[in-house]
Amino acid sequence: MILPIIAYGDPVLRKVASNIDKDYPKLNDLLANMWETMYNANGVGLAAPQIGLAIRIFLVDTEPFADDEELSTDEQQQLKGFKQVFINAKIEEETGEEWPFNEGCLSIPDVREDVNRKDTIKITYLDENFKKHTKTYDGLLARVIQHEYDHIEGVLFTDKLSSLKKRLIKGRLTNISKGKINVDYRMRFPNQKKGR
Repeated sequence: MILPIIAYGDPVLRKVASNIDKDYPKLNDLLANMWETMYNANGVGLAAPQIGLAIRIFLVDTEPFADDEELSTDEQQQLKGFKQVFINAKIEEETGEEWPFNEGCLSIPDVREDVNRKDTIKITYLDENFKKHTKTYDGLLARVIQHEYDHIEGVLFTDKLSSLKKRLIKGRLTNISKGKINVDYRMRFPNQKKGR
């Protein structure tokens, strides 16, 4: 089932999300709905707060980036077929050089800005079967994970912009929060009643 994506300005996007346990009700249905919602919106990642749930789940599928001709063959291979559920994730460390990349977000449509992030992360998480993993990722893959991880920490990519950039996009963010935007996927805006 395709769920509405929560728009910028909704308080759920600012909450630090809570861990869940393996008895979380209808978890498999929730994950299936999140995948369907993400693909419907042409996203490469989606976090539970973006569908209104302040729980520590996000998922990533970097396949769309694998065809980028500017990437090395190694990077393309790393991104091809990477599809992962992250539950109760915790970034243990971020290392390497900071580098800029133009990011966007399904909750903040039509706003794209360069964001600096560290190149490499070490993250501990549970998969959809509640099997624990600790892995290191780098490059674009690390960036997508960092972006989604920020969502479960109540952080948006726009928080990482300079104060000048924030001022320049303030009007666009206000319009998004008021629903004054055209998107080709389902969204729910602050103050909008559920079910619309």
